[in-house]
Amino acid sequence: GLPWELGVAEAHQTLLLNDLRSRITVEADGKLLTGRDVAIACLLGAEEFGFATGPLVALGCAMMRVCNLDTCPFGVATQNPKLRAKFEGKPEYVVNFMRFIAEELREIMAQLGFRTIDEMVGRSDMLRVNKAIKFWKSTGIDLSAILYRPQLDSTVVTHHTVSQDHKLEDTLDYKVLIPLSEPALHEDRKVSLSLEIHNTDRAAGTQLGSAITRAHGEKGLPADSIDVHFRGSAGQSFGAFIPSGLTLRLEGDANDYVGKGLSGGKIVVRKDREANFRSEENTIIGNVALYGATSGTAYISGIAGERFCVRNSGATAVVEGVGDHGCEYMTGGRAIVLGPTGRNFAAGMSGGIAYVYDANGDFSQRCNQEMVELLPLSDADEIEFVRSQISEHVKNTQSTYAEHILTNFDDLIGRFVKVLPYDYAKFNEKLAEVKADGYEGDEAVLMAFELATGKAEAPIKVVEEKPVAKKTSTAKKAPAAKKPAAKKTAAKKTSSSTSKKGGKING
Repeated sequence: GLPWELGVAEAHQTLLLNDLRSRITVEADGKLLTGRDVAIACLLGAEEFGFATGPLVALGCAMMRVCNLDTCPFGVATQNPKLRAKFEGKPEYVVNFMRFIAEELREIMAQLGFRTIDEMVGRSDMLRVNKAIKFWKSTGIDLSAILYRPQLDSTVVTHHTVSQDHKLEDTLDYKVLIPLSEPALHEDRKVSLSLEIHNTDRAAGTQLGSAITRAHGEKGLPADSIDVHFRGSAGQSFGAFIPSGLTLRLEGDANDYVGKGLSGGKIVVRKDREANFRSEENTIIGNVALYGATSGTAYISGIAGERFCVRNSGATAVVEGVGDHGCEYMTGGRAIVLGPTGRNFAAGMSGGIAYVYDANGDFSQRCNQEMVELLPLSDADEIEFVRSQISEHVKNTQSTYAEHILTNFDDLIGRFVKVLPYDYAKFNEKLAEVKADGYEGDEAVLMAFELATGKAEAPIKVVEEKPVAKKTSTAKKAPAAKKPAAKKTAAKKTSSSTSKKGGKING
Protein backbone atom coordinates (compact mmCIF):
# COMPACT_ATOMS: atom_id res chain seq x y z
CA GLY A 1 0.00 0.00 0.00
CA LEU A 2 0.87 3.65 -0.19
CA PRO A 3 2.16 5.65 2.80
CA TRP A 4 -0.62 6.86 5.09
CA GLU A 5 0.79 10.39 4.89
CA LEU A 6 -0.49 10.68 1.31
CA GLY A 7 -3.99 9.50 2.18
CA VAL A 8 -4.40 11.57 5.34
CA ALA A 9 -3.25 14.79 3.69
CA GLU A 10 -5.42 14.35 0.58
CA ALA A 11 -8.52 13.31 2.53
CA HIS A 12 -8.20 16.25 4.92
CA GLN A 13 -7.67 18.77 2.12
CA THR A 14 -10.58 17.46 0.04
CA LEU A 15 -12.96 17.53 3.00
CA LEU A 16 -11.93 21.11 3.79
CA LEU A 17 -12.50 22.26 0.21
CA ASN A 18 -16.02 20.82 0.33
CA ASP A 19 -16.74 22.12 3.85
CA LEU A 20 -17.34 18.59 5.13
CA ARG A 21 -14.47 18.29 7.60
CA SER A 22 -16.69 19.06 10.59
CA ARG A 23 -18.75 15.93 9.90
CA ILE A 24 -15.88 13.48 9.53
CA THR A 25 -13.39 11.92 11.93
CA VAL A 26 -10.11 11.17 10.18
CA GLU A 27 -8.07 8.32 11.62
CA ALA A 28 -4.49 7.44 10.74
CA ASP A 29 -2.81 4.11 11.35
CA GLY A 30 0.11 2.23 9.90
CA LYS A 31 3.23 1.64 12.00
CA LEU A 32 2.67 4.52 14.42
CA LEU A 33 5.32 3.81 17.05
CA THR A 34 6.22 7.13 18.68
CA GLY A 35 4.68 10.38 19.82
CA ARG A 36 6.45 12.06 16.89
CA ASP A 37 4.56 9.79 14.46
CA VAL A 38 1.29 10.82 16.09
CA ALA A 39 2.22 14.51 15.91
CA ILE A 40 2.97 14.29 12.17
CA ALA A 41 -0.30 12.45 11.52
CA CYS A 42 -2.22 15.12 13.43
CA LEU A 43 -0.53 18.01 11.63
CA LEU A 44 -1.44 16.41 8.30
CA GLY A 45 -5.11 16.19 9.29
CA ALA A 46 -5.83 13.19 11.52
CA GLU A 47 -7.45 13.35 14.94
CA GLU A 48 -7.66 9.67 15.81
CA PHE A 49 -4.76 7.25 15.73
CA GLY A 50 -4.62 3.47 15.47
CA PHE A 51 -1.91 1.29 16.98
CA ALA A 52 -1.19 -2.40 16.39
CA THR A 53 2.50 -3.29 16.14
CA GLY A 54 3.59 -1.23 19.14
CA PRO A 55 1.08 -2.65 21.63
CA LEU A 56 1.72 -6.19 20.32
CA VAL A 57 5.44 -5.82 20.94
CA ALA A 58 4.70 -4.42 24.39
CA LEU A 59 2.69 -7.58 25.10
CA GLY A 60 5.57 -9.83 24.11
CA CYS A 61 5.36 -10.21 20.33
CA ALA A 62 8.80 -10.75 18.81
CA MET A 63 7.70 -10.30 15.17
CA MET A 64 8.33 -13.93 14.20
CA ARG A 65 5.81 -13.47 11.36
CA VAL A 66 4.14 -16.86 11.83
CA CYS A 67 0.74 -15.57 12.98
CA ASN A 68 -1.05 -17.58 10.28
CA LEU A 69 0.67 -20.85 11.18
CA ASP A 70 -0.63 -21.18 14.75
CA THR A 71 2.95 -21.61 15.99
CA CYS A 72 3.56 -18.28 17.76
CA PRO A 73 6.29 -19.12 20.32
CA PHE A 74 5.16 -16.34 22.66
CA GLY A 75 1.48 -17.29 22.73
CA VAL A 76 0.21 -14.05 21.18
CA ALA A 77 -1.37 -15.40 17.98
CA THR A 78 -2.25 -19.04 18.55
CA GLN A 79 -5.07 -21.28 19.71
CA ASN A 80 -2.67 -23.92 21.02
CA PRO A 81 -3.09 -24.09 24.83
CA LYS A 82 0.56 -25.10 25.32
CA LEU A 83 1.78 -22.05 23.43
CA ARG A 84 -0.83 -19.74 24.96
CA ALA A 85 0.49 -20.72 28.38
CA LYS A 86 3.74 -18.95 27.43
CA PHE A 87 1.98 -15.61 26.98
CA GLU A 88 3.25 -13.19 29.62
CA GLY A 89 1.64 -9.95 28.48
CA LYS A 90 -0.47 -7.80 30.79
CA PRO A 91 -2.88 -4.92 30.07
CA GLU A 92 -0.64 -2.68 32.13
CA TYR A 93 2.13 -3.06 29.56
CA VAL A 94 -0.06 -1.54 26.85
CA VAL A 95 -1.22 1.22 29.22
CA ASN A 96 2.40 2.07 30.00
CA PHE A 97 3.30 2.11 26.30
CA MET A 98 0.43 4.48 25.50
CA ARG A 99 1.40 6.77 28.39
CA PHE A 100 4.87 7.16 26.90
CA ILE A 101 3.31 7.94 23.50
CA ALA A 102 1.07 10.57 25.10
CA GLU A 103 3.94 12.10 27.06
CA GLU A 104 6.14 12.47 23.98
CA LEU A 105 3.21 13.96 22.05
CA ARG A 106 2.56 16.42 24.90
CA GLU A 107 6.16 17.58 24.79
CA ILE A 108 5.99 18.17 21.02
CA MET A 109 2.69 20.04 21.38
CA ALA A 110 4.25 22.26 24.03
CA GLN A 111 7.18 23.05 21.73
CA LEU A 112 4.78 24.00 18.92
CA GLY A 113 2.46 25.99 21.17
CA PHE A 114 -0.67 23.80 20.97
CA ARG A 115 -2.91 23.17 23.96
CA THR A 116 -5.26 20.61 22.37
CA ILE A 117 -5.35 18.12 19.52
CA ASP A 118 -8.18 20.07 17.87
CA GLU A 119 -5.92 23.13 17.54
CA MET A 120 -3.24 20.98 15.97
CA VAL A 121 -5.31 19.14 13.32
CA GLY A 122 -4.25 20.03 9.77
CA ARG A 123 -1.55 22.55 10.73
CA SER A 124 0.83 21.30 8.03
CA ASP A 125 2.54 24.71 8.09
CA MET A 126 4.30 23.44 11.22
CA LEU A 127 6.05 20.75 9.19
CA ARG A 128 9.29 21.30 7.30
CA VAL A 129 11.00 19.20 4.65
CA ASN A 130 14.48 18.09 5.69
CA LYS A 131 16.58 19.33 2.78
CA ALA A 132 19.82 18.16 4.36
CA ILE A 133 19.19 14.64 3.08
CA LYS A 134 21.26 14.27 -0.11
CA PHE A 135 20.48 10.63 -0.90
CA TRP A 136 20.02 10.27 -4.67
CA LYS A 137 16.64 8.54 -4.40
CA SER A 138 15.10 11.52 -2.60
CA THR A 139 16.17 14.19 -5.08
CA GLY A 140 13.10 13.71 -7.29
CA ILE A 141 10.51 13.66 -4.51
CA ASP A 142 8.19 16.66 -4.20
CA LEU A 143 6.30 16.81 -0.89
CA SER A 144 4.59 20.14 -1.52
CA ALA A 145 1.21 18.46 -2.18
CA ILE A 146 1.28 16.85 1.25
CA LEU A 147 2.09 20.13 3.01
CA TYR A 148 -0.43 22.20 1.02
CA ARG A 149 -3.00 24.18 3.06
CA PRO A 150 -6.17 25.26 1.20
CA GLN A 151 -7.27 28.89 1.45
CA LEU A 152 -10.54 28.78 3.41
CA ASP A 153 -13.22 31.08 4.74
CA SER A 154 -13.18 31.70 8.45
CA THR A 155 -16.46 29.77 8.74
CA VAL A 156 -14.94 26.46 7.62
CA VAL A 157 -14.28 24.13 10.55
CA THR A 158 -10.99 22.23 10.33
CA HIS A 159 -11.75 19.29 12.63
CA HIS A 160 -14.64 17.04 13.59
CA THR A 161 -17.35 18.85 15.55
CA VAL A 162 -20.70 17.44 14.36
CA SER A 163 -21.67 13.98 15.61
CA GLN A 164 -23.68 11.91 13.15
CA ASP A 165 -27.26 11.16 14.14
CA HIS A 166 -28.10 7.66 12.92
CA LYS A 167 -31.74 8.21 13.95
CA LEU A 168 -32.05 4.75 15.43
CA GLU A 169 -35.29 5.81 17.07
CA ASP A 170 -36.84 6.07 13.60
CA THR A 171 -35.93 2.55 12.49
CA LEU A 172 -38.46 -0.20 11.87
CA ASP A 173 -37.04 -2.22 14.75
CA TYR A 174 -37.20 0.57 17.30
CA LYS A 175 -40.64 1.86 16.35
CA VAL A 176 -42.45 -1.38 15.52
CA LEU A 177 -40.64 -4.69 15.97
CA ILE A 178 -39.31 -4.32 19.52
CA PRO A 179 -42.56 -2.95 21.04
CA LEU A 180 -44.67 -5.66 19.38
CA SER A 181 -42.23 -8.38 20.48
CA GLU A 182 -42.37 -7.55 24.20
CA PRO A 183 -44.53 -10.63 25.06
CA ALA A 184 -41.83 -12.92 23.66
CA LEU A 185 -38.97 -10.94 25.19
CA HIS A 186 -40.29 -10.85 28.76
CA GLU A 187 -43.34 -13.13 29.06
CA ASP A 188 -42.22 -16.29 27.20
CA ARG A 189 -45.11 -15.98 24.75
CA LYS A 190 -44.81 -16.55 21.01
CA VAL A 191 -45.28 -13.56 18.73
CA SER A 192 -46.28 -13.61 15.05
CA LEU A 193 -46.25 -10.40 13.01
CA SER A 194 -47.06 -9.35 9.42
CA LEU A 195 -45.54 -6.08 8.20
CA GLU A 196 -44.61 -4.18 5.07
CA ILE A 197 -40.96 -3.39 4.41
CA HIS A 198 -39.18 -0.94 2.09
CA ASN A 199 -35.63 -0.67 0.79
CA THR A 200 -35.05 2.25 3.16
CA ASP A 201 -35.52 -0.16 6.09
CA ARG A 202 -31.93 -1.26 6.60
CA ALA A 203 -30.73 -3.95 9.00
CA ALA A 204 -34.30 -5.03 9.74
CA GLY A 205 -34.33 -7.35 12.73
CA THR A 206 -30.86 -6.46 14.00
CA GLN A 207 -31.95 -4.25 16.90
CA LEU A 208 -34.64 -6.77 17.82
CA GLY A 209 -31.96 -9.45 17.83
CA SER A 210 -29.90 -7.29 20.16
CA ALA A 211 -32.90 -6.98 22.50
CA ILE A 212 -33.25 -10.78 22.53
CA THR A 213 -29.57 -11.24 23.40
CA ARG A 214 -29.71 -8.61 26.14
CA ALA A 215 -32.73 -10.29 27.72
CA HIS A 216 -31.81 -13.96 27.27
CA GLY A 217 -28.09 -14.12 26.66
CA GLU A 218 -26.21 -16.11 24.08
CA LYS A 219 -28.72 -18.98 24.01
CA GLY A 220 -31.49 -16.70 22.73
CA LEU A 221 -35.11 -17.88 22.60
CA PRO A 222 -36.70 -21.18 21.52
CA ALA A 223 -37.08 -21.60 17.77
CA ASP A 224 -39.69 -19.36 16.09
CA SER A 225 -40.54 -17.52 19.32
CA ILE A 226 -40.75 -14.34 17.24
CA ASP A 227 -41.94 -15.00 13.68
CA VAL A 228 -42.08 -11.92 11.46
CA HIS A 229 -43.52 -12.02 7.93
CA PHE A 230 -42.44 -9.09 5.75
CA ARG A 231 -43.72 -8.18 2.32
CA GLY A 232 -41.85 -5.80 0.04
CA SER A 233 -38.25 -4.94 -0.79
CA ALA A 234 -35.86 -5.08 2.15
CA GLY A 235 -32.88 -2.75 2.47
CA GLN A 236 -29.29 -3.77 3.10
CA SER A 237 -28.33 -6.17 5.90
CA PHE A 238 -31.77 -7.76 6.24
CA GLY A 239 -31.60 -10.07 9.26
CA ALA A 240 -27.99 -9.21 10.13
CA PHE A 241 -26.70 -10.85 13.33
CA ILE A 242 -30.11 -12.19 14.40
CA PRO A 243 -29.92 -14.81 17.21
CA SER A 244 -31.82 -18.00 17.99
CA GLY A 245 -35.57 -17.63 18.38
CA LEU A 246 -36.03 -14.95 15.71
CA THR A 247 -37.43 -15.93 12.31
CA LEU A 248 -37.68 -13.39 9.49
CA ARG A 249 -39.72 -14.31 6.41
CA LEU A 250 -39.58 -12.00 3.41
CA GLU A 251 -42.01 -12.14 0.53
CA GLY A 252 -40.36 -10.00 -2.11
CA ASP A 253 -36.63 -9.31 -2.51
CA ALA A 254 -33.67 -8.03 -0.53
CA ASN A 255 -30.48 -6.06 -1.11
CA ASP A 256 -26.90 -6.95 -0.14
CA TYR A 257 -25.70 -8.55 3.11
CA VAL A 258 -28.77 -10.67 3.88
CA GLY A 259 -28.06 -12.63 7.07
CA LYS A 260 -24.68 -10.99 7.66
CA GLY A 261 -23.20 -12.48 10.84
CA LEU A 262 -26.24 -14.74 11.29
CA SER A 263 -26.06 -16.03 14.88
CA GLY A 264 -28.72 -18.69 15.24
CA GLY A 265 -31.80 -17.11 13.66
CA LYS A 266 -33.72 -18.20 10.59
CA ILE A 267 -34.21 -16.26 7.35
CA VAL A 268 -36.65 -17.16 4.57
CA VAL A 269 -36.87 -15.23 1.29
CA ARG A 270 -39.29 -16.05 -1.54
CA LYS A 271 -40.87 -14.21 -4.44
CA ASP A 272 -44.01 -12.13 -4.03
CA ARG A 273 -47.28 -14.03 -4.33
CA GLU A 274 -48.27 -11.90 -7.33
CA ALA A 275 -44.98 -12.40 -9.20
CA ASN A 276 -45.36 -14.51 -12.35
CA PHE A 277 -41.68 -15.26 -13.02
CA ARG A 278 -39.75 -18.43 -12.18
CA SER A 279 -37.83 -17.94 -8.94
CA GLU A 280 -34.98 -20.27 -9.95
CA GLU A 281 -34.22 -18.06 -12.96
CA ASN A 282 -34.16 -14.69 -11.18
CA THR A 283 -32.01 -13.00 -8.56
CA ILE A 284 -33.90 -12.40 -5.33
CA ILE A 285 -31.18 -11.27 -2.90
CA GLY A 286 -28.04 -9.19 -3.37
CA ASN A 287 -24.34 -9.81 -2.87
CA VAL A 288 -22.41 -11.09 0.14
CA ALA A 289 -25.29 -12.91 1.83
CA LEU A 290 -24.49 -14.75 5.08
CA TYR A 291 -21.12 -13.03 5.35
CA GLY A 292 -19.42 -14.34 8.49
CA ALA A 293 -22.47 -16.31 9.66
CA THR A 294 -21.76 -18.52 12.68
CA SER A 295 -25.03 -20.46 13.09
CA GLY A 296 -28.65 -20.50 12.00
CA THR A 297 -30.46 -21.34 8.76
CA ALA A 298 -31.43 -19.54 5.56
CA TYR A 299 -33.78 -20.66 2.79
CA ILE A 300 -33.61 -18.56 -0.37
CA SER A 301 -36.11 -19.33 -3.15
CA GLY A 302 -34.26 -17.71 -6.02
CA ILE A 303 -30.73 -16.81 -7.06
CA ALA A 304 -28.31 -15.02 -4.74
CA GLY A 305 -25.75 -12.47 -5.89
CA GLU A 306 -21.98 -12.77 -5.71
CA ARG A 307 -19.94 -14.05 -2.75
CA PHE A 308 -22.80 -16.05 -1.24
CA CYS A 309 -21.79 -17.57 2.13
CA VAL A 310 -18.44 -15.79 2.09
CA ARG A 311 -16.60 -16.66 5.31
CA ASN A 312 -19.54 -18.73 6.55
CA SER A 313 -18.38 -20.64 9.61
CA GLY A 314 -21.47 -22.45 10.88
CA ALA A 315 -24.78 -21.58 9.19
CA THR A 316 -26.80 -23.89 6.95
CA ALA A 317 -28.21 -22.39 3.76
CA VAL A 318 -30.31 -23.57 0.81
CA VAL A 319 -30.39 -21.40 -2.32
CA GLU A 320 -31.48 -21.94 -5.93
CA GLY A 321 -28.40 -20.44 -7.59
CA VAL A 322 -25.47 -18.13 -6.83
CA GLY A 323 -23.26 -15.61 -8.61
CA ASP A 324 -19.47 -15.53 -8.78
CA HIS A 325 -17.23 -16.47 -5.84
CA GLY A 326 -19.82 -18.54 -3.97
CA CYS A 327 -18.69 -20.07 -0.64
CA GLU A 328 -15.51 -17.98 -0.78
CA TYR A 329 -13.25 -18.42 2.28
CA MET A 330 -15.88 -20.62 3.92
CA THR A 331 -14.62 -22.35 7.08
CA GLY A 332 -17.69 -24.18 8.37
CA GLY A 333 -21.39 -24.82 7.96
CA ARG A 334 -23.28 -26.26 5.00
CA ALA A 335 -24.47 -24.73 1.74
CA ILE A 336 -26.88 -26.46 -0.64
CA VAL A 337 -27.05 -24.86 -4.09
CA LEU A 338 -29.96 -26.14 -6.19
CA GLY A 339 -29.05 -24.25 -9.33
CA PRO A 340 -26.19 -22.84 -11.40
CA THR A 341 -23.17 -21.14 -9.86
CA GLY A 342 -20.97 -18.34 -11.09
CA ARG A 343 -17.23 -18.53 -11.58
CA ASN A 344 -14.60 -19.16 -8.94
CA PHE A 345 -16.85 -21.16 -6.61
CA ALA A 346 -15.13 -22.30 -3.36
CA ALA A 347 -12.08 -20.02 -3.72
CA GLY A 348 -10.15 -20.17 -0.45
CA MET A 349 -12.69 -22.58 1.06
CA SER A 350 -10.98 -24.42 3.93
CA GLY A 351 -13.94 -25.79 5.90
CA GLY A 352 -17.59 -26.72 5.74
CA ILE A 353 -19.24 -28.58 2.88
CA ALA A 354 -21.20 -27.43 -0.16
CA TYR A 355 -23.63 -29.59 -2.12
CA VAL A 356 -24.28 -28.36 -5.66
CA TYR A 357 -27.02 -29.62 -7.97
CA ASP A 358 -25.13 -29.79 -11.26
CA ALA A 359 -28.00 -30.16 -13.74
CA ASN A 360 -25.87 -29.22 -16.78
CA GLY A 361 -22.73 -31.09 -15.78
CA ASP A 362 -20.46 -28.04 -16.08
CA PHE A 363 -19.92 -27.17 -12.42
CA SER A 364 -16.32 -28.41 -12.43
CA GLN A 365 -15.47 -25.67 -14.95
CA ARG A 366 -16.81 -22.99 -12.60
CA CYS A 367 -15.30 -24.29 -9.38
CA ASN A 368 -11.91 -23.23 -8.06
CA GLN A 369 -10.44 -26.63 -7.18
CA GLU A 370 -7.20 -25.39 -5.64
CA MET A 371 -8.35 -26.20 -2.09
CA VAL A 372 -11.33 -28.52 -2.62
CA GLU A 373 -12.16 -31.82 -4.23
CA LEU A 374 -15.38 -32.66 -6.06
CA LEU A 375 -17.03 -35.89 -4.98
CA PRO A 376 -20.30 -37.69 -5.68
CA LEU A 377 -23.01 -37.58 -3.02
CA SER A 378 -22.85 -41.17 -1.78
CA ASP A 379 -22.84 -41.23 2.03
CA ALA A 380 -26.26 -42.27 3.37
CA ASP A 381 -26.23 -39.75 6.23
CA GLU A 382 -25.30 -36.89 3.91
CA ILE A 383 -27.95 -37.91 1.39
CA GLU A 384 -30.56 -37.81 4.15
CA PHE A 385 -29.25 -34.44 5.35
CA VAL A 386 -29.54 -32.89 1.88
CA ARG A 387 -32.99 -34.40 1.40
CA SER A 388 -34.22 -33.07 4.76
CA GLN A 389 -32.87 -29.57 4.08
CA ILE A 390 -34.52 -29.42 0.66
CA SER A 391 -37.74 -30.56 2.34
CA GLU A 392 -37.42 -27.71 4.86
CA HIS A 393 -36.72 -25.34 1.98
CA VAL A 394 -39.94 -26.39 0.22
CA LYS A 395 -41.89 -26.15 3.48
CA ASN A 396 -40.69 -22.60 4.16
CA THR A 397 -40.66 -21.14 0.63
CA GLN A 398 -43.26 -23.20 -1.28
CA SER A 399 -40.73 -23.40 -4.13
CA THR A 400 -42.10 -25.49 -7.00
CA TYR A 401 -38.59 -25.84 -8.42
CA ALA A 402 -37.22 -27.32 -5.19
CA GLU A 403 -40.33 -29.47 -4.86
CA HIS A 404 -39.60 -31.00 -8.27
CA ILE A 405 -36.06 -31.88 -7.15
CA LEU A 406 -37.39 -33.34 -3.90
CA THR A 407 -40.03 -35.44 -5.68
CA ASN A 408 -37.42 -36.91 -8.02
CA PHE A 409 -34.61 -36.88 -5.48
CA ASP A 410 -33.66 -40.55 -5.80
CA ASP A 411 -33.25 -40.16 -9.56
CA LEU A 412 -31.31 -36.89 -9.26
CA ILE A 413 -28.80 -37.85 -6.55
CA GLY A 414 -26.22 -38.56 -9.21
CA ARG A 415 -26.31 -34.92 -10.32
CA PHE A 416 -25.32 -33.59 -6.90
CA VAL A 417 -21.66 -32.71 -6.38
CA LYS A 418 -20.10 -32.62 -2.93
CA VAL A 419 -17.52 -29.86 -2.54
CA LEU A 420 -15.15 -30.89 0.24
CA PRO A 421 -12.02 -28.92 1.26
CA TYR A 422 -8.88 -31.07 1.44
CA ASP A 423 -7.87 -29.68 4.84
CA TYR A 424 -11.36 -30.20 6.25
CA ALA A 425 -11.44 -33.81 5.07
CA LYS A 426 -8.01 -34.45 6.57
CA PHE A 427 -9.04 -32.89 9.88
CA ASN A 428 -12.21 -35.00 10.12
CA GLU A 429 -10.19 -38.12 9.35
CA LYS A 430 -7.68 -37.35 12.11
CA LEU A 431 -10.48 -36.42 14.53
CA ALA A 432 -12.06 -39.85 14.07
CA GLU A 433 -8.67 -41.47 14.70
CA VAL A 434 -7.91 -39.62 17.93
CA LYS A 435 -11.42 -40.21 19.26
CA ALA A 436 -10.90 -43.91 18.63
CA ASP A 437 -7.70 -43.60 20.69
CA GLY A 438 -9.60 -42.25 23.68
CA TYR A 439 -9.29 -38.49 23.27
CA GLU A 440 -12.42 -36.39 23.82
CA GLY A 441 -13.70 -32.83 23.56
CA ASP A 442 -11.28 -29.95 23.05
CA GLU A 443 -8.32 -32.25 23.58
CA ALA A 444 -9.44 -34.38 20.63
CA VAL A 445 -9.98 -31.34 18.42
CA LEU A 446 -6.56 -29.89 19.25
CA MET A 447 -4.79 -33.19 18.67
CA ALA A 448 -6.63 -33.71 15.36
CA PHE A 449 -5.70 -30.19 14.25
CA GLU A 450 -2.04 -30.72 15.09
CA LEU A 451 -1.99 -34.06 13.28
CA ALA A 452 -3.75 -32.65 10.23
CA THR A 453 -1.29 -29.76 10.02
CA GLY A 454 1.76 -31.93 10.66
CA LYS A 455 2.60 -30.45 14.05
CA ALA A 456 2.33 -33.66 16.05
CA GLU A 457 3.04 -37.36 15.74
CA ALA A 458 0.24 -39.91 15.72
CA PRO A 459 -1.00 -40.63 19.25
CA ILE A 460 -0.19 -44.02 20.70
CA LYS A 461 -2.49 -45.48 23.28
CA VAL A 462 -0.75 -47.95 25.55
CA VAL A 463 -2.79 -50.06 27.96
CA GLU A 464 -0.89 -51.94 30.62
CA GLU A 465 -2.13 -55.40 31.49
CA LYS A 466 -3.52 -55.86 34.98
CA PRO A 467 -1.49 -58.26 37.15
CA VAL A 468 -3.04 -61.69 37.61
CA ALA A 469 -3.80 -62.60 41.23
CA LYS A 470 -1.59 -65.36 42.60
CA LYS A 471 -3.19 -68.62 43.70
CA THR A 472 -2.54 -69.62 47.31
CA SER A 473 -0.97 -73.04 47.74
CA THR A 474 0.40 -75.02 50.65
CA ALA A 475 3.13 -76.56 48.52
CA LYS A 476 6.55 -75.02 48.70
CA LYS A 477 7.88 -73.46 45.49
CA ALA A 478 11.39 -72.76 44.38
CA PRO A 479 12.55 -69.13 44.61
CA ALA A 480 11.51 -67.05 41.60
CA ALA A 481 14.22 -66.28 39.08
CA LYS A 482 15.23 -62.71 38.34
CA LYS A 483 14.21 -62.94 34.69
CA PRO A 484 10.76 -61.29 35.16
CA ALA A 485 12.49 -58.25 36.68
CA ALA A 486 14.29 -57.73 33.40
CA LYS A 487 10.95 -57.86 31.60
CA LYS A 488 9.57 -55.26 33.98
CA THR A 489 12.50 -52.96 33.22
CA ALA A 490 11.92 -53.42 29.52
CA ALA A 491 8.28 -52.54 29.97
CA LYS A 492 9.24 -49.35 31.75
CA LYS A 493 11.56 -48.40 28.90
CA THR A 494 8.80 -49.01 26.38
CA SER A 495 6.39 -46.78 28.27
CA SER A 496 9.01 -44.09 28.66
CA SER A 497 9.91 -44.06 24.97
CA THR A 498 6.24 -44.00 24.05
CA SER A 499 5.52 -41.01 26.25
CA LYS A 500 8.36 -39.08 24.64
CA LYS A 501 6.58 -39.39 21.31
CA GLY A 502 3.61 -37.53 22.67
CA GLY A 503 1.35 -40.56 23.04
CA LYS A 504 -1.38 -40.87 25.62
CA ILE A 505 -0.77 -43.65 28.12
CA ASN A 506 -3.70 -45.10 30.02
CA GLY A 507 -2.86 -47.44 32.86
